[in-house]
Amino acid sequence: MSSSLAPRSAPTDRPAPVAPSTACVEIVVPVHNEQGTLAASVRRLHEHLTERFPFAWRIVVANNASTDRTAAVARALADDLPGVALLDLPEKGRGRALRAAWTRSDADVLCYMDVDLSTDLDALLPLVAPLVSGHSELAIGTRLSRSSRVVRGPKREVISRSYNQLLRWTLGARFSDAQCGFKAIRADVARELLPQVRDEAWFFDTELLVLAQREGRRIHEVPVDWVDDPDSRVDIVSTAMEDLRGIVRLLAAARLTRFLAVGVASTLAYVVLFLLLRSPLGAAGANAAALAITAVGNTQANRRFTFAIRGRHELVRQHLAGAIVFVLTLGLTSGALGVLHGLDAAPSRAVELLVLVAASVCATVTRYVALRTWVFAREGRRTVLRRAVGSIARVGL
Repeated sequence: MSSSLAPRSAPTDRPAPVAPSTACVEIVVPVHNEQGTLAASVRRLHEHLTERFPFAWRIVVANNASTDRTAAVARALADDLPGVALLDLPEKGRGRALRAAWTRSDADVLCYMDVDLSTDLDALLPLVAPLVSGHSELAIGTRLSRSSRVVRGPKREVISRSYNQLLRWTLGARFSDAQCGFKAIRADVARELLPQVRDEAWFFDTELLVLAQREGRRIHEVPVDWVDDPDSRVDIVSTAMEDLRGIVRLLAAARLTRFLAVGVASTLAYVVLFLLLRSPLGAAGANAAALAITAVGNTQANRRFTFAIRGRHELVRQHLAGAIVFVLTLGLTSGALGVLHGLDAAPSRAVELLVLVAASVCATVTRYVALRTWVFAREGRRTVLRRAVGSIARVGL
């Protein structure tokens, strides 16, 4: 039922607002063996939406492989309450349930909340409003804001804060609460992000948010009032292990990790070329030739693997910009080589190579910043490139 949209011109573009009079919000409640609490929660949610929610809405109970009477209870609710539907899925997994529901939806804004309704429903409108207005693309409830009011035991409090701190340390997360079961996303953004999300269980939320952050999506946070469900049946140990595996997977797929892998391969190629060319070209000539050859390969490899750019669009511009970055690296390594030969007129090749590799490593930070913010930036920097080329020409480089 969902319609495809044209790709965004840039991930930092402000999303177009949705007309409030026509906006439709779909709230998904994923459930697995929740026959005891489902009816009361859905009726409470339905009453809140009917009386206090200003947008068109529907509730979808996403039953994922329940073995009790959850499906029958949900079907009875759908028959009794207008705006309630059942999505019955044969496989277990909260992420799988959300993916299935959101993929089928034709709503403008897609939400989900845990069936226990631990989050106060007064936070629903503040969660959705920034997405309808075009201010943000995703919205999450956070229990870790100073203005949030949370009732839960110390064990869960420590686990939650530790997990979110781990996300900040390992993945550079800038959102405060990845695990709160109270989130919303614009449908057009969901259609772009969901194909990239691999997890089908509890790590689904975290992966979605990390991918959104990496693309520069605007994530809005809403402080919530939250009361812990003492009857929660989440297996903390197994969930934690799945989360750790997910973090490792996302870390391995991170742009910086791919950049470092390309850098290691480029350095090994540089070492081999330098040793082969040292005798016929001398140290300075071998350094320049090896750097020039590996610079082309490095730029192309980073284009393809680090920044996932396909096709020939701006290929020439990017390689020209990469050449300018090469000049900077050449200047640093040549300077280091000059200092070495000033101190020792006949250093061993091993020492020469050690100094050159060390200088190249020092240039790595500059290279990464240049690749990320200029060479492979989504919007061309043609004016900057022309100025840089002109400056190099004027100084005779």
